[in-house]
Amino acid sequence: MLCSFDKIVRISQKGDGLFKIEKISMSGKEILPIIEGGKGIAVSNGVTAGNWAKFGGIGTFSGVNADYQDENGKTVIPSYTGKTRLERHMEMIKFAIKGGISQAKIAHDIAGHNNGRVHMNVLWEMGGTGEILDGILSKAKNLIHGVTCGAGLPYKIGEIAAKYGVFYHPIVSSVRAFQALYKRSFHKVKELLGSVVYEDPWLAGGHNGISKAESPDIPEEPYSRVKKLRKVMRDFGLDHIPITMAGGVWWLNEWKDWINNLEIGKLAFQFGSRSLLTKESPISNAWKRLLVHLKPGDVALNKFSPTGFYSSAVNNNFISELETGSKRQVKFSSLEERDLDAEFVINDRGSKVYLSSNDMEQAKKWIGDGYKVALKTPDNTLAFVTEQRSKEISRDRGQCIGCLSACRFSGWAQNLQNNILDILPDPRSFCIQKTLQAVAHGGSVENNLVFAGHKSFRFSEDPFYLNEFIPTIKQLVERILTGF
Repeated sequence: MLCSFDKIVRISQKGDGLFKIEKISMSGKEILPIIEGGKGIAVSNGVTAGNWAKFGGIGTFSGVNADYQDENGKTVIPSYTGKTRLERHMEMIKFAIKGGISQAKIAHDIAGHNNGRVHMNVLWEMGGTGEILDGILSKAKNLIHGVTCGAGLPYKIGEIAAKYGVFYHPIVSSVRAFQALYKRSFHKVKELLGSVVYEDPWLAGGHNGISKAESPDIPEEPYSRVKKLRKVMRDFGLDHIPITMAGGVWWLNEWKDWINNLEIGKLAFQFGSRSLLTKESPISNAWKRLLVHLKPGDVALNKFSPTGFYSSAVNNNFISELETGSKRQVKFSSLEERDLDAEFVINDRGSKVYLSSNDMEQAKKWIGDGYKVALKTPDNTLAFVTEQRSKEISRDRGQCIGCLSACRFSGWAQNLQNNILDILPDPRSFCIQKTLQAVAHGGSVENNLVFAGHKSFRFSEDPFYLNEFIPTIKQLVERILTGF
């Protein structure tokens, strides 16, 4: 039993007496309404998920290219030997299935049979999602109680979950997205809809669901958005289905106006950033120290991801180089035009384009500064990079494994002819598989992509983490259930 909590968890409120958080039914069991946020590429694994479930909540391991353990208990990081992108893509799917099964077993063994639930998180826009889900769930369905899925519109997630009798938990960032998903497919398998995860697109870490109709610079207040989501769910007869609030969740006492609120209905809370900073978390000590010392503004939205989505990441050297690199580009035309009449030869290969006179002068300056290679972008611009960066881009593209359904950096497209995207690969982006694998396995937190939620600066302000204190998952769960 967790502390003295059983059916009701009482949370102390300064000056307001007590209010109650009740256990709720999710994925077929009464659980504490606290959920580990799933983070990809070996960051949320079977150990973290198993411990969250062990102490009464929902643990979530990542099914995104997970590591696996061999027969000796040694962690194996996938490597790829195929000569073509398609061959490596098939290897990736095979490794992902093996890794997902391995992490599910680890989580199940730690959690035990009579505690919380174990979920697996996948991204709909990752490469081979359907095959990976089929492969994992067919062999581990009794170990996994629910599948959470976001990063795109996962129309088929309910259908796949139904094949194996597991609950599905779609992640959405707007009521419009949920309406589209429900009307198109979820209504056919609504009995296995475990919850609807509302992920605040202005606060959550990782990839964010900001639509073209929304501004990344103008956050919208979440209460009204979630209230609208609940109304639509009630219209569909889904009032009994919990909404899980994700993004910006820190202290439960800050959500007292939401808890037991009839307008919002049944509610659970997902902890993404806070679940990173535990003793069981597999991230490096350098990453943990980085989190403890973040300040307001250290995490920001950017649109460099090869997925095309906005994402939230720590402003480090990696992001800084992408930002400065994006400024070294000029518009060009293949034909001479009125304002584009200065002839420019690309990289001494004889290929001619035309720039404006002002841009020609700027291009010459960049070349003089060492940015000698001009690369075409999908936006009819030339991006100027160093010879070293140009070789790195070529090397990374040559090692592509098709980790996304479509990659703007490498030009891979899972479902298009010859697996080639119908636009130019974008040199202003990066290989997301490479950098996330690197940082997840001890690589530099300055020179790799480090996803984080926008409230992560609160580690440095929360007295719980004073003097760089890092709790166990048990200690964190107990702390959360005090309201703080």
